[in-house]
Amino acid sequence: MNTYHINKGIGRTVEFKGLKAQYLFIFAGGLLGLLVFVMILYMAGVNTYICLSVGGLSSSLLIWQTFLLNGKYGEHGLMKLSAQKKHPKYIISRKCIYRYLKSNRQKASL
Repeated sequence: MNTYHINKGIGRTVEFKGLKAQYLFIFAGGLLGLLVFVMILYMAGVNTYICLSVGGLSSSLLIWQTFLLNGKYGEHGLMKLSAQKKHPKYIISRKCIYRYLKSNRQKASL
């Protein structure tokens, strides 16, 4: 008889070495972009040591910033921060009050 294991990770976010959710994708995409950038520099004829130093410094900066954001904002904090920036501080209504009353009276008479 076959035995099947139950997947107990359903509903949990993806995590790798402490990076959760969108930070993992930022990390992977950033490293991939840096790899392509260093390859372009190398093919353009830039010195090998300069390519290695640019790649090493920028990748360490990316890793440091990604883990810093992960620790500061948490799993959903970066999305909350971007939503807060898009949220208006106040709503401006430029119509006069008479127009609101007029439209309500017309609907009531129908």
